[in-house]
Amino acid sequence: MTGPELTRVPTAVGDLRAGIWIPEGGANVPGLVVVDGSGDGAFDDFGDWPAWLASCGAAVLVHDKPGCGGSPGDWTAQTLDDRAAETLAAVSVLRRHPAVAGRPIGLLGISQGGWVSLRAAVEGGADRSVDFVVTLSGPGVGPAEQERVRIERELRGDRVSAADLAEALAWVDERTRRLIGGEPVTDVIAYQSRYADRPWFTIATRYFDDPRTMRFLAGILAFDPVEYMPDVSCPVLALFGAEDPLVPVPESVAAFATHLRRLDGLAVFPGADHGLFTGPPDPTRSRSDQLAPGFVPMFTEFLAKR
Repeated sequence: MTGPELTRVPTAVGDLRAGIWIPEGGANVPGLVVVDGSGDGAFDDFGDWPAWLASCGAAVLVHDKPGCGGSPGDWTAQTLDDRAAETLAAVSVLRRHPAVAGRPIGLLGISQGGWVSLRAAVEGGADRSVDFVVTLSGPGVGPAEQERVRIERELRGDRVSAADLAEALAWVDERTRRLIGGEPVTDVIAYQSRYADRPWFTIATRYFDDPRTMRFLAGILAFDPVEYMPDVSCPVLALFGAEDPLVPVPESVAAFATHLRRLDGLAVFPGADHGLFTGPPDPTRSRSDQLAPGFVPMFTEFLAKR
C-alpha cells in the first residue's frame, strides 16, 4: 500500500489537511472517516494505523484537528456540534473519491469521537450522509459522567484517602454545575486554585487548568449521547475494552443496547484497554498485532457487509 493521497476538508475555520488511504486493489470499497478522540491531533500523528484500517477493506480518510498540523483554527474553541459538522464535511470529501463511488461511507469514532459520530449520524440522517458508525471506546454516558469516572479511578489508583476522594469529587461536581451554568471559566479556574495544596488537585485538574481547555470543557459538558441514540438510523458497531480506565463500560453497554435502533454489534474485549490493546507498546511487534483477539475479524466482517 502506498502512502496517503493528500487532500483538504473544507470547514467553517478553513481547509483542514487530510489524507486518504486506499487498500491494495481498492476499487469499489466502502469509505471510513476516522473521528479522533480528545486533545490535539494531526492526521499524520496516526502512524500506520490508517493504512492498517484500509487493509481491513475500506478507503480511510483522516484529517487534522483545527489548529494542528499546520491547519487553521483552534480545536479548543469547538463544541461537539462543530466537530460533527467537520466530520460531515470529511464524509463529503471522501464520497467524491472514485474508489468509493456509490458505496456506503461510515465513521470510526474513537473515544470522544464516538460522541461526535453519533451526533454526525443524526445530523446527516435526513440525506443519509452517514451510512454506518463504528465506535471504539466511545462512552455511552456524557462528558460530565465520563470525566468524573476517570478522575475517581485515577484518584483511587493514587490511593488518596476517603476524605480527599470525597472532596475531590465534590469539586468535580461543583465545577460541572458552574460551567454548565455559564459561569466565566476564569472565575471557575480562580475558585479551583483554592484547592491547589490538596493531594488530589493535580489529578482532578490535569487536563483543564487554563482558560482554553476549561472553555472547551464547558462547551461539551452538557452533551448526552442517549438523547441522540434513538435518532441514529444507520447500523452501529460498538466496541469496548473490559479494562478501559477512562470509560464506564457497563453503563455504556447498557446505554447502547437500550437506546440504539440499529445496534448491529456490541462487544467488550477481555483484557483490552481504551485503545482495545491488550498490552503496552512492544517495539518488536506491530501495534496492530496487540489488538484484542476477535477485534479484527469483527471489524473486518462489519465492513464487508456494507
